[in-house]
Amino acid sequence: MTLVSRLAFLLLLLSVFLLQSVSAQTMDSKKMLSEPKTYVGSEVCKTCHLEHYDAWKRTLHSKMLQDVSKNEDVIVTELDQAVMKEDFKKIEKKLKTPLDQVYFPKREDVMYTIGSQWKQRYLVKKDGTYYIAPTQFNIDTGRWVNYHDHDWDKRPWLKKCGGCHATGVDLEKETFLEPGVGCESCHGPGSHHASLPVTETFKKRATIVNPSKLTGGVATQICGSCHNRGKATKFKGAGWPVGYRPGKALETYYKSIELGDKHLYASGLSKGHHQQYIDWKKSRHADSGVNCMSCHVVHQLGNPLFKSKTKLEGDKLCTSCHEKVANVGAHSVHSFGNCANCHMPRIAKSAESGDIRSHVFTALLPKDTIETGIPNSCQTCHKHKDEDPADLQKRWDVLTTRRAPAGEMVKANQ
Repeated sequence: MTLVSRLAFLLLLLSVFLLQSVSAQTMDSKKMLSEPKTYVGSEVCKTCHLEHYDAWKRTLHSKMLQDVSKNEDVIVTELDQAVMKEDFKKIEKKLKTPLDQVYFPKREDVMYTIGSQWKQRYLVKKDGTYYIAPTQFNIDTGRWVNYHDHDWDKRPWLKKCGGCHATGVDLEKETFLEPGVGCESCHGPGSHHASLPVTETFKKRATIVNPSKLTGGVATQICGSCHNRGKATKFKGAGWPVGYRPGKALETYYKSIELGDKHLYASGLSKGHHQQYIDWKKSRHADSGVNCMSCHVVHQLGNPLFKSKTKLEGDKLCTSCHEKVANVGAHSVHSFGNCANCHMPRIAKSAESGDIRSHVFTALLPKDTIETGIPNSCQTCHKHKDEDPADLQKRWDVLTTRRAPAGEMVKANQ
C-alpha cells in the first residue's frame, strides 16, 4: 500500500469515527434501541448516506412539502390577492362559495408550500390545525383555480393528506417530523438503524427496510401507499394509509377507489393525479412483474435528470425490454415512433386536464372515445385532435389491417 493510499484509508477511518461520535452526542443509542422504532429525519440519514441524500434532494419527493420560514423562495408565484380574485372571477360558475366569501391567503398566512412541478398549494394554520388554502396556482398555465373553496377548513390536512406529504406524521399529537417524502417514508423509521455503529453491519441492515431486497409485490406497495387514491381502513376519514409501514401489505391499511368513482373513467383508467398504482395494477406490466422500480429510480447515485426519473430516456427505456422487429400494424403508421405518446397518453389531470400520463400502458383508440368518452391516443397527441373520432377509427382500421397474401398454392415436388 502506497503512502497516499494509507493516508486516504486513515482519513476514511477518522471520518467514520467522527461521524459516530457526532451521532453519539445527538442521540442516546442504548435508550433508542430499547424503545420502539421512531422517525429521526433525513438529516440523520445524510451522515452516512450523503450521495444518496444528494440524489434524493434532486427529486420531487424532497420538495413535496417545503417550509416557507426557512426559504421564502419556495413560493413559485406572488400571492397577489387582486390577481387571485381576477382569476377566480373567470371560473365563478364553478365555485361553491360566493366569490366575496372565498378565503385568499396572504403571504404571512402561508407556512408550507405543497408541490412545485404542476401546481402549488399553500398550507395555513387555523385554530392550531393545518389546512390547505382553497387557492391553487397552476404552474404551466399561470392561473389560479379553486380547491375545496366551500369546505377547505373542514378538511384537516394531516388527516386527509399529511402522511403522503410529510414524514413521521402523528395524528394523535397532530405533528410531523419532516416536511416532504423523506428517507423513512420508503425505508421505515430509522432510530434503531441510526443508533447502531457501522461495525454492526448485518445487525444494522436488519433494522431498516431496503425496498430492493423485498419481494416485488410488497416493494411496489410502498409506492402504492401514496401514488393511490382511496381511504384508510384503520383510521376513519383519513385519506392516506394510517398505520402502514414499508414492507407491510398495503391492503390491510388502505382501500383504493373502484370503478364508478368520479376520479376514474368508465373504463377504469385514471382521471386524477397520484393514481399511478391503481393504473399499474390493471396493466400487463403488473402481471409480468414489471413494477415501479423497473422503470424509475429514487436516489440512484448519479441520479438521471430525465423527467420522472426514469432509468433511461424516452423510448430507450421501453425498447430496453420491447424489441421492435418490424414496422407492421400500428407501428407502420407511426414509423418515427414515440412509445409513451401512444401507450401512455396524457389523459389524467394534476393541474390542468391531460397534463400527466396513464400508467396502464395501452394505446387508446378513437373507438374507445366513442364507447366510453375517454380521450384517445390519437387526439391527445397531435394534428388529429379536432377530427371526428369515427372517421379517425375508420382510417386507423384501413392503415393497420394486415393484407392476406395473394397468389396460388404451389405444391412441393413429391
